[in-house]
Amino acid sequence: MVLVGVLLISALSPALSQSLRVEQLTPVLPQGSQLALWVSDVKTNHPQVALQADALLPPASTQKLVTGLAARLYLPETFRFSTRLVQAGDDIALVFSGDPLLTRKDLRQLLRQLPARGLTTINNVFLDGHIFSGKSRAVGWPWDILAVCYSAPSTSIALNHNCVQGAIYSTPDAEHTRVHVPSHQPITVTTEARAVSEEQKDTAHCDLDLTATPRNHYRFSGCLAHRERPLPLNFAVQNPPAYVKAIIADELARLGVKVTGNIVQARTPNQARELARHDSVNLEALLTRMIKDSDNLIADNLLKTVGQRYFQQPGSYRNGVAAVKAILAKKGLDLTHAIMVDGSGLSRNNRLSARQLSEVVHYILTHPELGLKAMLPIAGIDGTLKYRQSVRRAPIKGRLFAKSGSLYGSHNLAGFIETDDNQQQIVVQLVSHYHPDDEALPDNVPAPITQFERELYQALIHRRLLP
Repeated sequence: MVLVGVLLISALSPALSQSLRVEQLTPVLPQGSQLALWVSDVKTNHPQVALQADALLPPASTQKLVTGLAARLYLPETFRFSTRLVQAGDDIALVFSGDPLLTRKDLRQLLRQLPARGLTTINNVFLDGHIFSGKSRAVGWPWDILAVCYSAPSTSIALNHNCVQGAIYSTPDAEHTRVHVPSHQPITVTTEARAVSEEQKDTAHCDLDLTATPRNHYRFSGCLAHRERPLPLNFAVQNPPAYVKAIIADELARLGVKVTGNIVQARTPNQARELARHDSVNLEALLTRMIKDSDNLIADNLLKTVGQRYFQQPGSYRNGVAAVKAILAKKGLDLTHAIMVDGSGLSRNNRLSARQLSEVVHYILTHPELGLKAMLPIAGIDGTLKYRQSVRRAPIKGRLFAKSGSLYGSHNLAGFIETDDNQQQIVVQLVSHYHPDDEALPDNVPAPITQFERELYQALIHRRLLP
């Protein structure tokens, strides 16, 4: 089926002067794939193409448009995550609010207030993260990617994006691998992975495996093919409070501040007075990064923040989703039958339809004052569409504005496209169960999804796609 698709699309490419029907494009996708497609006018959202428009499929990161819209509608424009340093007698506390962009440098600036105020000896240090509750990972997050940074846990006590960078080395003259992590990072990494040739790796069916423990220890096993350069690594911090505790202890020691008690996770004592605070970037900047770069931690921490503020209780995935649905329902966006368990779209349990996503996109486009329209990645220009093979070149480059979303077997886009006659069309593409036979593809032939998207969006630009 893949090869048939290749031949079909090759035949179609020179014939873009002729109209195409959706059914002429779908054979390009591998057998077993499922396509939901929605194309409509921006003003009315009346469908011109509505293929399986009500099928509930995994939205992946297109779900961030839902989270982003609710956050923009509900949170004040002046919203910022804050991290506060407070004092209660001989104790101090750091009160966290889930700032996904808080850095060690920011934390150091807060703690410098202690010696500056003559506080060189303190009793206890409390880490207060009570603003969030419940699980730090949503139901349905794939277990095998929990150690990598795009699935870092969503926590109120967060630092350095809950992520640590490192590298693993494999050289032709060594049988074993080695790992490097900066010495100031309070995690441990060991490797038992073997350094092998590509042929040995394929023959032994041996991949590089990574496991992690709640104590922020990581272990490599399996095989890594010889490399001239190290393989960059990004470790998701498994236990952010323990990670932050270790960093605070180190920073206090560097500042010459002695702790006679303990550094513990606990609520702030009563009658504490604020010594200093750090505020994150504003809501617009948070949402721009979340949508342009598809930042999962920002999305999930914003979801929990919306839940916390809407229900006036510690934020969680559950009340965050409930709040998002309630906020959007007041604007006429009915997500009653949508299945949402997080804000990022990382969970494989999420389900949205092309019609539901089109209504969210329609609201964003018809309310430009919200600023979300300008945050959409632009094909071939920026964000997650800058290097997407199917849309990074003319005539699609600079004319497709959309949030992408990818999970295993899912390739999605939701946004709008500018046509040759200077009109704008809403487009939502949900491709699920996509599993091509890569070995059956001829050399130098683009993947089926690349061919499909390229032909689809060219046909939309030239107004040649028929239902």
